[in-house]
Amino acid sequence: MDTFIRVTGARLHNLRNVSLSLPKNKLVVLTGLSGSGKSTLAFDTLHKEGQRQYLESLGMVTGFVSKPAVDSITGLSPSISVDQHHTNRSPRSTVGTVTEVFTYLRLLWSRIGVRPCPGCGKDIPPPYAEGADGDEDSEDSEAEQRPCPHCGTPVAELVMGSFSFNKPAGACPECTGLGEVIRPDVRRLVDGTRTVAGGAVKGWNAKYTDWSIPVLRAAAGHYGFTFDMDAPVDELGDIPRDLLLHGVESPEFQRHFPDTDPPATVSGGRFEGVATALLRRYNDRADDAEYRERAEQQGLLKQPCMECGGTRLRAESRAVTVHGLTIVEAARLPLADLDTWLAGLRERSGGDEWLLVEPVVADLEERVRRLVDVGVGYLTLGQATPSLSAGETQRLRLAALLGSGLTGVLYVLDEPTIGLHPSDTERLVRVLRRLRDLGNTVLVIEHDLDVLRAADHVVDVGPGAGRDGGRIVAEGTPEEVAEVEGSPTGAYLSGRVTPPVSRERGGGGAALVIRGARAHNLKDLTVRIPLGRLVTVTGPSGSGKSTLLLDILDRAARRRFNGAGEQPGEHDGIDGWAHLGKIVTVDQEPVSRLPRSNAATYSEVFTPIREVFAARSKGALTPGHFSFNTAGGRCGRCEGAGVLSVHMHFLPAVDVRCPACRGRRFRHEVLGVRYEGYDIAAVLEATVDEALGVFREVPAVAGRLRRMADVGLGYLPLGQPATTLSGGEAQRLKLAKELGRRAADRTLYVLDEPTTGLHAADTARLLGVLQRLVDAGHSVITIEHNVDVMRASDWLIDLGPVGGSGGGRVVAEGTPREVSEARASRTGGFLAG
Repeated sequence: MDTFIRVTGARLHNLRNVSLSLPKNKLVVLTGLSGSGKSTLAFDTLHKEGQRQYLESLGMVTGFVSKPAVDSITGLSPSISVDQHHTNRSPRSTVGTVTEVFTYLRLLWSRIGVRPCPGCGKDIPPPYAEGADGDEDSEDSEAEQRPCPHCGTPVAELVMGSFSFNKPAGACPECTGLGEVIRPDVRRLVDGTRTVAGGAVKGWNAKYTDWSIPVLRAAAGHYGFTFDMDAPVDELGDIPRDLLLHGVESPEFQRHFPDTDPPATVSGGRFEGVATALLRRYNDRADDAEYRERAEQQGLLKQPCMECGGTRLRAESRAVTVHGLTIVEAARLPLADLDTWLAGLRERSGGDEWLLVEPVVADLEERVRRLVDVGVGYLTLGQATPSLSAGETQRLRLAALLGSGLTGVLYVLDEPTIGLHPSDTERLVRVLRRLRDLGNTVLVIEHDLDVLRAADHVVDVGPGAGRDGGRIVAEGTPEEVAEVEGSPTGAYLSGRVTPPVSRERGGGGAALVIRGARAHNLKDLTVRIPLGRLVTVTGPSGSGKSTLLLDILDRAARRRFNGAGEQPGEHDGIDGWAHLGKIVTVDQEPVSRLPRSNAATYSEVFTPIREVFAARSKGALTPGHFSFNTAGGRCGRCEGAGVLSVHMHFLPAVDVRCPACRGRRFRHEVLGVRYEGYDIAAVLEATVDEALGVFREVPAVAGRLRRMADVGLGYLPLGQPATTLSGGEAQRLKLAKELGRRAADRTLYVLDEPTTGLHAADTARLLGVLQRLVDAGHSVITIEHNVDVMRASDWLIDLGPVGGSGGGRVVAEGTPREVSEARASRTGGFLAG
């Protein structure tokens, strides 16, 4: 039996006829500079071919799964991929639901939960204690009425659905189980200093205003009051304001005229209301995340539901306890603490009770322990999955794989250490080795040197990115790779190249001081952030870094500088705003959820590129002809998509290359215009570094491309869809765009793990950009776990000592040298090493 996966002649994307042998049943790490070809080799070649061969072996049609450009691959196993892309952005999805831990908790609470009787207030024992048969309880069981054993009041029997916020039996009736409600933000909808006729409603143009005024007048006449169109909205009475904002059918307006029916027609005064109309459109577009995001920015606020306090469940369900703990309190426990609580259930449960719940608790303990083992013990079951980082989502999936028990599988993982503090990396390595020891091949794309050193086999792809990559530079054990002179990774493994070190700038004494930070797990912190320096906030995952900088500092800054935004997390105040002129926050949220948006359009480099091509056409074509989003120049068959969607009846729809433009998106006459040998489609296929060489003489293009290259995106194709960018790539693209804008004096840049997905060499390049920002008089704060960034910072703030409820404190602060000497700091030990 062959003990290797053998690849011969891989030529997909930038791979240069790659041939290699990967040992099976080993922990194999693919590494190399960003864009060197690692993902192409791991996901687009090995994983896809593994899937195709497995489906083919089952006799299934595989015509819709194309074979990658490779001569042969032998020794493959069925493959499972764990990548960085979110698979569930539903607001109803939580950590508890995707891991099924909350499902087992609901079963536990329905079996042995105790609740107060609504009639007499005494505790009603669980069904098993009364001799009732609870074995038929299931997800969809309907609750029967049973009399209270103390007073006879009919009480609904507890079933699993009683604790589900996705079912009517358990969901809060006010928010329908979402835990939050959408409210209009009147300040953003209406300018109270203006009149209706003078443009008070910000979303109305002049034509719509002229149409609405007669309707408002008709409504006022129907109810017998006067609506003064020439009075500022702030000076209108309650009745006209409620009519304008909420409309004639709203409770807010009808309270003024409870005995009067609304007008029957719009012309008769049936006015919908500014806020009501926006809420209706928001709810009608429930599946359009892009539209809902815009609506929230225009004038809607998300607020915790007042009825359930954000818990999602109805009051009756929230009152049920298991040994004094409600299911809401259990869902708020960090997973590590929930594991401890479950471990103590045996001692707290009686004989019959324990016999009933022992199988449930055993499964619960196993599931929770796997989650703790992969490094997400600080998460809670109630945390919504859209709020999880790419690394957290990937580790949840990894925990599920640990419980599958599969053997003989090829697992392909994409940077599982994203978002992990160095102290958690060792635990993750143990998890990867457990998958290997079950008899699987674990193929990991990674840059973390600790993971590289723990691997059985390392493959360094490079030596550069894009056209300069696609070769195997070195392979073998970590020690063997470290000895290869031409290997960029080997240079860091061996210590031949050392990361940048701190300049320890003294600064001018100016600082931001966040006082009394108490949001989430922060323990009434007062934190001083020096300005004019490169500052890094670090600490174990879940220690409070994002809460401090994103939920408190960023939101408070948006309100101060922009006059709008979400309510900041709970804190007493922030001092030192006078030292800043602007704040720029660059997070890892997607740059766009539209597949037609790409790196070129988002970075705004495509506009001057189109102008260059229009000039080359000598007036025959306009810049608009070179856009695949507008009619005229784009292919009329596929409307600029480059592919056509073919419906396959009982199979998923398949995208096939457009036969008219052959996937090139544009009309023939548009593709006939060339610049330096490139047509517009070829430009979109080129990487940033390649395009920089083409447009080196066009300042408007070269400047934008150079900034993208400076932040480590030189390998990125200009036409890569924004929906396929990783969190780190999206963040660096935003940073490049911000760097192109004229920075105000004393700008504060806040970055959320900007080194995500970067090789150590790329990290050094990014650090150079950040250092230049500080040298120009700005301030940079990063949330980071990367030790190279910590060592290069002027000032560190280390939160902890652990994640979740055990975190939220400042463990150490000072220069990297000072923090390395702090005995209480887990970060300090890695800096010292």
